[in-house]
Amino acid sequence: MGTELFFIAVIILVIFAVFDLMVGISNDAVNFLNSSIGSRVAPRHIIMIIASLGILAGVTFSSGMMEVARKGIFHPGFFTMPQLMTIFLAVMFTDVILLDLFNTFGLPTSTTVSIVFELLGAAVAVSILKIIQSGDNLLILGQYINTAKAMLIIFGILLSVIVAFIFGGIIQFLSRLLFTFDYVKRLKRYGALWGGIALASITYFILVKGAKGASFITPENAKWINSHAFTLLVYIFAASAIIMQILIFCKINILKPIVLIGTFAIAMSFAANDLVNFIGVPMAGLHSYEAAMGTNSPLSVTMEALSGKVRAETYLLLIAGLIMVITLWFSRKARTVSETEITLAQQEEGTERFESFFLARIIVRMVIGFFTNVKRLVPMPIQKIVTRRLDTSNYQATVDKENRPSFDLIRASVNLMVASAIISYATSYKLPLSTTYITFMVAMGTSFADQAWGRESAVYRVSGVLAVIGGWFFTAFMAFTVSCLLAVLIFYAQAYAIFGLPLLVGFIVWRTHHKHKERVKRNEDRHVFNLKKIQDAPKAITETFKHMAHLLKEIRESLDRTMEALFAQNEYGLRQERKAVKKTQFWVNIIIANVFKAMRLLQKDDAHISPKYAQATRRLQKLSDGHRDIVLRAHIHVSNHHKGLLDVQIKELKQVKEGLLNILLEVENRFNQKRALDYEAVIKKDKELRALSKKFNQSQIERITDETSKTRLTILFYTIVGNAMMLSKQNLKLLEIFEESFGKVAKDEEFDLD
Repeated sequence: MGTELFFIAVIILVIFAVFDLMVGISNDAVNFLNSSIGSRVAPRHIIMIIASLGILAGVTFSSGMMEVARKGIFHPGFFTMPQLMTIFLAVMFTDVILLDLFNTFGLPTSTTVSIVFELLGAAVAVSILKIIQSGDNLLILGQYINTAKAMLIIFGILLSVIVAFIFGGIIQFLSRLLFTFDYVKRLKRYGALWGGIALASITYFILVKGAKGASFITPENAKWINSHAFTLLVYIFAASAIIMQILIFCKINILKPIVLIGTFAIAMSFAANDLVNFIGVPMAGLHSYEAAMGTNSPLSVTMEALSGKVRAETYLLLIAGLIMVITLWFSRKARTVSETEITLAQQEEGTERFESFFLARIIVRMVIGFFTNVKRLVPMPIQKIVTRRLDTSNYQATVDKENRPSFDLIRASVNLMVASAIISYATSYKLPLSTTYITFMVAMGTSFADQAWGRESAVYRVSGVLAVIGGWFFTAFMAFTVSCLLAVLIFYAQAYAIFGLPLLVGFIVWRTHHKHKERVKRNEDRHVFNLKKIQDAPKAITETFKHMAHLLKEIRESLDRTMEALFAQNEYGLRQERKAVKKTQFWVNIIIANVFKAMRLLQKDDAHISPKYAQATRRLQKLSDGHRDIVLRAHIHVSNHHKGLLDVQIKELKQVKEGLLNILLEVENRFNQKRALDYEAVIKKDKELRALSKKFNQSQIERITDETSKTRLTILFYTIVGNAMMLSKQNLKLLEIFEESFGKVAKDEEFDLD
């Protein structure tokens, strides 16, 4: 390969650095946005401005991760420029794919861990190929690779996850005991001291973690900061406490500046430390190309020149910072990742994103048993004091009901304070860790201490945490494996891979982009059913009608597609419907929760509630069950390649389908359009459907007798007909319940639904 090809490789690295910045900030925004967004400390645009300023301040600082890209994982003196280019290209391709994949599914991961294990995987692959070509023994691989660094990072992951969760939980528990959920009054008594501690840890975090590599701080000054850490903390605490007390006298909520300053600090640290995760490899590629071209044999000279210390160019850092800020403002995937942590940490019960699985259930069972035993050892007077001070009902009483945040400012402050303290401490002792892991696990620990993981939600929250933690180890494994494979491909395919892999990566990103749009749409569907902000019965009634119509429309269209796919033996179509069944069940669960919400509002207003109204939840669930049963049985029948339905069976089932869909449409229109409904016409259609079903069941008996219909076809036929009659019945019952319950209330409230 000529040097021209490697010049093109450098250009590709620079282009992918831009993409990497975009996907990287989309994932890491969760680190510095979630505490402020979750607590709604300020309007979103104010939070974004402060975070953007933190990023721009942070990018002016250099970082040690540049050295990781150049020499931290492997020894560059053993490699030539083409071999290093192979490593760097494999790393960048893998990083974009992995981070974009995690963003699509809304899972926060560590950009530091991903870049380190990508470098490790690609370097191991190239080293092994180089050793094999030279005929040496593979035992000398250790001379090429700095395995101690990778092992240290793995240890840091495990340690930081445990420490962050435990300390987050303990500090939040003590803070909540001090302030309770009704913290406004107590903040006047202890707020200055507590705020001083919070700001001291956050400000010291800025000095130690953020500004330690700034060009305006000399090595002597950095050393002085580390050696006088305790003195600095005392002075910062004293000054902060005085300022906090002045703000309290001025009747200013001191928690807001604490959270906003903490947001700035974490954003600055992220930019200072993690920016080179995205541009470090392209910069190293550029430096290796420049070093090689300055010699007489650029393709064969080894790269000892990269062993030296090189600071990143300031103008490149500023450009990178601007790209990150622009992405932060416009990336929808950044919001998706943030929603994951906020949902897992929200104080109140709500629609849970994650399904439970056995390990989460085991952990919850063990924790419940542990605390049950602990309570037996604690004297009853102390239990009563703790229970009174941790009464979560005060949370609902003190926050804005119309715009209720996921958690309050006390927890947001603790999140930032504890995360800052842990990261600062670890950095001062040069311990490797991930900002993402620390901030996420601290948030989980504080939500656990705040009893956000109640009996009704704990198993789902634990499942979500385990899914995220599992994703972290999956990051390391996939980063190593994929970069290793891509390095081998580039090593052998050379120019074909250098030009072909960017196209492949682009296609994968395009696919995940469409996948993310589908996830966003499903999330928007969830918000369609949201009654959280509605506080009056008539409006809740109206919205519930709309929700019911939306659900019936989805079931009607799904049944139509399912039956047609069954008749045509279309396995793909049935597989798509089976996947969509979860969405319908998800909607049913939300609507059932909304029914309870409407009932509470009706009771609050002393409005009439039908004795049958509680049955609405059972009718909704049966609707979902009948729909799911038809879809699953149709898919199983076709996917197992059983014989298709007989022509006469298809003809009969089409009549059953049309009768059922007409009934669904009639009830849907009643709920949606609020127009008058001819009950007799709907009842007549139901009777016609039942007469058809009785007639066709008799015809099926004759087919069983003359053996024209085998057992599996008979079971499928009877299942569809039986479910059709059940769905028709549930629709009529729902219509009756809603007319009796909501119709009278609407009339009482002078709210004309017709």
